[in-house]
Amino acid sequence: METKQFKAESKKLLDMMIHSIYTHKEIFLRELISNASDAIDKLYFKSLTDDKVGLNKEDFAVWITPDKEARTLKISDNGIGMTEEELENNLGTIANSGSLKFKTENKLEEDNQIIGQFGVGFYSAFMVAKKVTVISKAYGSDKAYQWESEGVDGYTITEAEKKNPGTDIILELIDDTDDENYTEFLDEYRIKSLIRKYSDYIRFPIKMEVTHSRPKEQTEEEKEAKKAPEYEDYIEVETLNSMTPLWKKNKSELKDEDYKHFYTEKFYDYTEPLKYAHVKNEGNANYNALLYIPGKAPFDYYSKEYEKGLQLYSNGVLIMDKCADLLPDYFSFVKGLVDSEDLSLNISREMLQHDRQLKVIAKSIEKTISNELKKMLKNEREKYEEFWKAFGLQIKYGIYSDYGMNKEKLQDLLLFTSSKEKKLVTLDEYVTGMREDQKYIYYATGGSADRIEQLPQTELVKDNGFEILYLTDSVDEFAVKTLRSYKDKEFKSVSADDLGLETEEKKEEIKAKEEENSGLLADIASALDGKVSKVILSQRLKSHPVCLTSEGEISLEMEKILNSMPVDQKVKAQRVLEINPEHEIFGKLKALDADENKEKLGKYSKLLYDQALLIEGLPIEDPVEFSNLICELM
Repeated sequence: METKQFKAESKKLLDMMIHSIYTHKEIFLRELISNASDAIDKLYFKSLTDDKVGLNKEDFAVWITPDKEARTLKISDNGIGMTEEELENNLGTIANSGSLKFKTENKLEEDNQIIGQFGVGFYSAFMVAKKVTVISKAYGSDKAYQWESEGVDGYTITEAEKKNPGTDIILELIDDTDDENYTEFLDEYRIKSLIRKYSDYIRFPIKMEVTHSRPKEQTEEEKEAKKAPEYEDYIEVETLNSMTPLWKKNKSELKDEDYKHFYTEKFYDYTEPLKYAHVKNEGNANYNALLYIPGKAPFDYYSKEYEKGLQLYSNGVLIMDKCADLLPDYFSFVKGLVDSEDLSLNISREMLQHDRQLKVIAKSIEKTISNELKKMLKNEREKYEEFWKAFGLQIKYGIYSDYGMNKEKLQDLLLFTSSKEKKLVTLDEYVTGMREDQKYIYYATGGSADRIEQLPQTELVKDNGFEILYLTDSVDEFAVKTLRSYKDKEFKSVSADDLGLETEEKKEEIKAKEEENSGLLADIASALDGKVSKVILSQRLKSHPVCLTSEGEISLEMEKILNSMPVDQKVKAQRVLEINPEHEIFGKLKALDADENKEKLGKYSKLLYDQALLIEGLPIEDPVEFSNLICELM
């Protein structure tokens, strides 16, 4: 018996396959089932015009036969089969099956797509098998042939006995090791789970004889004695795949419950989705998709452990469980799947990242998600606000990340709590409701809306009747500073030095008072010993005696957030202490300055500064000193 050698490039690729270019060895079953489906497709197509085939569509099937004693797994089909020459060409040379040629020559429509491709996929068998035997009889041939190989050393082809057309692939599994368990691929439950995972939507039945157990029939005496029944095993043929993908059905056939049931079952979520979209796209990218927005964020969603991605299918065959490249980070909450005939079945994870067609699909998917969210915001506001509470933070991160590259795509999806009735509003709603004399979109930052409500810095804006956006999440101010403006209206913090609300008369009045009290302000700054960059008289305070604001790009809230991160270098905003010249405390400070009581003035200055820190939610440096000063000055 002559042992034939693989061609050089095939031998090299086979060696890579044996050492697993695939991430998971379990995909060998997907590949071999897809090849079997390919072979059945060819014969089924022929049966449409050739009565001699003698088989109807329901007669075709793929059979799985595990044998634990012999340690073999057999995958059989009653498809087109292969001649000796085809065995040589298809299995002796990697990725040369003739499937593409067959499809092109016969101008197959979508229903007759060839799913698999003998080639790289077939050789995945060597990831789990030390010996592979293929027995095949081509339709219309009197002879059957056996192809056999133990790996890179070569293969043999001999005549064999086989009654009907089709192919049997018999895998003799590798012996188990401490690191690898190959016996699991002979377990009925494991086989069933792999088929449900990868090949559930192959359009021909995948069958297997499954062992079940049932109680033996008891005699009357045994029943009267209430004797525990004995059990016996029996064999039953089961079809392991559902065959019809939900996403390939017409929308008119499906109900709302069908989509929701599919989601909870497929994605193991006990909560119904907030929204779903059934997409059938044709053009630059041909694909079907089911996209879901979950009702609640997964427990690990905002952690490093969370993996984004959609399931990726090629003609109903699962290629990847979570294809991260199909979703941008800011839409990482979306669950679902994409099925495209334009992607190669035998694609690896590494190759997939550079697949041009995948990028086209991803861009289309992103647009669909964006449109669905905008429709929900417009037509189902209550539902959108529910979505926002779960995933709004991710949209805000999307505004801020990548140097603001995606801000224009996402800005109309944003919601912020408004000072008016503390309701969530969009930026468009805020701008539309602005008065004609309002120059800016005002915002304030803090840990909660209730806390922001009490901030002294909000007084002037509120007194002018202007709406304020309450920014309560850590990323909010970073996102707003990335946006800079919306519909030509600049964002302005209520802590900014110029709110655009002060009259020239008021500005001149404050300036005159600062010149008059320049010595006092300098003494307060000196007492604070570098804790603030300057002390000024405030134009924004009405009832409160004091507040802290900042100069430059880093605000006090940003300082808190950045310093809460696990980095060695700490940042500090340029703090400005503002004192209300109309408050009685300012009169007390002036009196102390007039009496040249520098020591007591210093104590009042420290107390006011600590008070301003507490209002901002910042820690005071010396709580003991703060407590003692209160007691002393009281």
